[in-house]
Amino acid sequence: MPERTRAHVHVSGHVQGVFYRATTRDTARERGVDGWVRNLDDGRVEAAFEGPEPAVEGMVEWCHTGSPAADVVDVDVTYEQPCGLDGFEIRR
Repeated sequence: MPERTRAHVHVSGHVQGVFYRATTRDTARERGVDGWVRNLDDGRVEAAFEGPEPAVEGMVEWCHTGSPAADVVDVDVTYEQPCGLDGFEIRR
């Protein structure tokens, strides 16, 4: 069984109001990645991804493009110990 990992990301650019969170949720669910995504008051999007390392790395890479209407400028990634998240949700 592949080792689980966790990536905590902050995505900056034009990433709010462009279905970034909903597309992130749908993409993570399709790839079997657990976690959450939310908008921040400073205009960035924050997300946490947990799952098999290749799937989590794929989500981090996906964040560099994001939803079709997004214009991503930067993705800041921190790797952490998994917390045992189950499912993927949009947080308010």
